[in-house]
Amino acid sequence: MAIRQKTVVPVRMEASCPTHARTEVSVRDLVAVMDEPVERGGTNRGASPTETVCAALLACTNVILHRCAAAAGLDIQSLDLALNASFDRRGVMLEEEIDTPFPDVELNITLSALGTEAALQETKTNLKRFCPVSKLFAGSGSTITENWSVTLQNKESAHDDV
Repeated sequence: MAIRQKTVVPVRMEASCPTHARTEVSVRDLVAVMDEPVERGGTNRGASPTETVCAALLACTNVILHRCAAAAGLDIQSLDLALNASFDRRGVMLEEEIDTPFPDVELNITLSALGTEAALQETKTNLKRFCPVSKLFAGSGSTITENWSVTLQNKESAHDDV
């Protein structure tokens, strides 16, 4: 009998806030620390909340890209990601409400893989379809530009080199 995973699951976290700038988030058996830099009144013990959401985009891209690649038959050999974003700080500075705090997000994806061009294109398409953090950014109005640098080798010719 196959076990079917639930499609909607609860997400539970708790946070303690030892200072006005530091938040210690407990999830499962882990604690993640978010903090502001010293120049903004923090103790610099972790990434800021806005840096953390950008890091979440990188991490989610990694996970979902690997899943999409596997489903398409693309064998990832290496993957590096980099993010550059513009952050409109007027909201956090209480100057005015900002609907799109990250208007422009540039995601640089450096990928080396074994597979076909068709599998690569399927992976690229499905990454946009299935990455939940990317969808959060896009839903807030962010323009996400993906810059792909790909080294693609056909699986058959890769085996010939062995």
